[in-house]
Amino acid sequence: MNTLQGKGFYTWKLPRCEGGQPEAFATAAKSAGLTHVLLKIADGVTVYNGNWGDPKDYVTPIVQALKARGIQAWGWHYVYGNNPIGEANRAIQRVQQLHLDGYVIDAEKEYKEPGKADAAREFMAHLRAALPNLPVALSSYRYPSYHPQLPWKEFLEKCDINMPQVYWVQAHNAGDQLTRCVREFHAMTPYRPIIPTGAAFRESGWQPTVSEVMDFLQTAQSLNLSAANFWEWGDARSGSLPGVWEAISAFPWGGVTAPQDICEKYIAALNRRDPNQVVELYTSTAVHVTSARTIQGTEKIRAWYTALFTQLLPNATFSLTGFSGTGSSRHFTWTAVSSGGNVHNGNDTFGLLGDKVAYHYSFFTIGS
Repeated sequence: MNTLQGKGFYTWKLPRCEGGQPEAFATAAKSAGLTHVLLKIADGVTVYNGNWGDPKDYVTPIVQALKARGIQAWGWHYVYGNNPIGEANRAIQRVQQLHLDGYVIDAEKEYKEPGKADAAREFMAHLRAALPNLPVALSSYRYPSYHPQLPWKEFLEKCDINMPQVYWVQAHNAGDQLTRCVREFHAMTPYRPIIPTGAAFRESGWQPTVSEVMDFLQTAQSLNLSAANFWEWGDARSGSLPGVWEAISAFPWGGVTAPQDICEKYIAALNRRDPNQVVELYTSTAVHVTSARTIQGTEKIRAWYTALFTQLLPNATFSLTGFSGTGSSRHFTWTAVSSGGNVHNGNDTFGLLGDKVAYHYSFFTIGS
């Protein structure tokens, strides 16, 4: 599954974004070091062409200009849940028409109404039946504990990415809010790799500062998140947020090669299919836990990996789909393709002692 890396920006009203001029827009995106842009493509069952009530199609030429510069074009869609099949059909039509690289569901207060869990299930099933391989993300609230009515599970089960809106409006602790957001989603099932959206807009006399935006980006990297977004291009480029666009543009996401994380080392060892190399990542007294049993010690762990490579997932290729955490804790998701079946929902946790795994919880199911 294609996952995002680096910096992205949401747009709302395209005439406010470089005048809606495709070449100017794509040039600004490239100059800012953006890897992806998220363009509004629909509202409910209605096509959205880049500006309310304007029949002019701003979106198509901007998508084309972005792609010509190697920048991914994603579409976002505000959904209400009153006509889930109609909304899913509109999403499918727009994704296919625009040849988008990914699709984002923006589900907010309307999806907190009674009965909307059924609408979410219906919407996602219809969407995924038509677009089984498209990267799909959910964009909603930053703290799920504040919004238990939202059908998180029904959406995230069929999403690839979670894009929470971490807007620190009327506050100034961007990094702390992002850290809490990630911690709360880690405690939920299913967990999906997090690509947060930070604040680059004004509201009710409040606006973010350059130092807050930097705190957000630095925290995202410290949490090993693969990418970060901002809302919203038009406001950030308006001149009313001094230095914010420039700070985001100058932030060197991925500019320095970081040491390989333990999660990356682990997946690389799995792909060598050598139990001895995998066991080298563990302490001698490490504990490995699955839903079926708990074992301890490298000999038992080695025997488990031998069975994994020869019986459960023979000739497998493993892929790391996301990881987060710092210090002594890591949480990561993964997939595998093998001659004995495939894994789409690998979901593991490491507890580390120094640079080795002392505790490992594994969850996965093998299917077609």
